[in-house]
Amino acid sequence: MIATALAAQTARIGTETGLSEWVTIDQNRIDVFAEITDDPQWIHTDPVRAAAETPFGGTVAHGFLTLSMASKFAIETFDKFEGQTMGINYGFNKVRFLSPVCAGDRIRGRFKLNSVLQKSETQLLQEHGLTIEIEGKDTPALICQWLGMAVFE
Repeated sequence: MIATALAAQTARIGTETGLSEWVTIDQNRIDVFAEITDDPQWIHTDPVRAAAETPFGGTVAHGFLTLSMASKFAIETFDKFEGQTMGINYGFNKVRFLSPVCAGDRIRGRFKLNSVLQKSETQLLQEHGLTIEIEGKDTPALICQWLGMAVFE
């Protein structure tokens, strides 16, 4: 089954493999993220001060909050391969934060398959280019190269 998945994914290299739904990054989500990560930086959690003292017009999401949404976007867009028992986050080769996500912005993930490699009899390593777009903005929130391991029976 891994050979079938490898052949199918090899044929998709260089193509878009997923586009998620839009999700709103509201102030509540930003505040909860600040709380669970012990990062209450005022540019994220104080709308009045952020409006007065930043060029953003209000609070902005943590970069890591934006990046963490990649999991949601992947779950929405990727199907398991036949015989796949799990998927594992294998890490990133490169992450660049290009534009701030302001409270109230909507974001989505766009995936492009860069490469696929069989690592073992049960493991298929894929690298996706991920662009997290901000609705209505030309510059994305971030771009990265995300590695995922598909594990088979």
